[in-house]
Amino acid sequence: MSRSIIPVLTICAGLVLLWYGGAIWMNWQVVADTQARAGATPGLMDMVRLTLNHARPLLPAPHQILDELWRSTATLPVTSRRSLVHHAWVTLSAALVGFGMGTAIGVLLAVAVVHVRALERSLMPWIVASQAVPVLALAPIVIVALGAMGLEGLLPKAIIAAYLCFFPIAIGMVKGLRAPDAMARDLMRTWSATQAQVFWKLRLPASLPYLFAGLKVAMAAAVVGAIVAELPAGAQAGLGARLLAGSYFGQTIQIWAALVAAAILSATLVGLLGAAERLVARRMGARA
Repeated sequence: MSRSIIPVLTICAGLVLLWYGGAIWMNWQVVADTQARAGATPGLMDMVRLTLNHARPLLPAPHQILDELWRSTATLPVTSRRSLVHHAWVTLSAALVGFGMGTAIGVLLAVAVVHVRALERSLMPWIVASQAVPVLALAPIVIVALGAMGLEGLLPKAIIAAYLCFFPIAIGMVKGLRAPDAMARDLMRTWSATQAQVFWKLRLPASLPYLFAGLKVAMAAAVVGAIVAELPAGAQAGLGARLLAGSYFGQTIQIWAALVAAAILSATLVGLLGAAERLVARRMGARA
């Protein structure tokens, strides 16, 4: 375990040092101009301290982001509109609904493509081509169109999240359902297995590793989709709304805190899927 953790900690420490160096370099001129207008001439160490604690830095230092995360999560009630927990929950709810929709759509499309050869030729190119449309261009169209139909709030954001996350699930599931080799399929036919039995006893178990790989990618994409969907709608809550508010008022520390919160949220959800994958693998008899 130590052999796997030490390299990760070493890389993290190196990234933190680079981050601090970048914060000093990017904020140096801003601090120098501020001190020049005030008629002050701080020394080198004072300049370093000021660049790492500037109220509106171009690049916040890691400790500033951690301080903002602590202040906006632990010191505020979760019902407060300034609480990152409240905003994260709004984004999480849309991401989970979109993830569920995308999972259902992706699995159904994969099953249809594998079992109906005509759909493979006619539908698969459209599935791939759907991801060529930038989500930043698609999100405002979907939000406005659904808003004109009276659909607002959670559903439009969930649809954008589902649009992003169905693709890796569909592609992974197609690959997984086709994973059994010809000998295994021939053996099922010699046992007079029906198509449904082949699916449940052979294809589906073989597809689970591919499915979970797609689910992990899709979960992270669902969080991104929920955040992107909050941007054009002028949402009042959610991590996307937090990013907008920070950009409007030049609060870079708030922007970075929201980004880190989104990364933590995605990593937690992907970790839960990884735990579920290991549990399913053990139930199926896989070795640790």
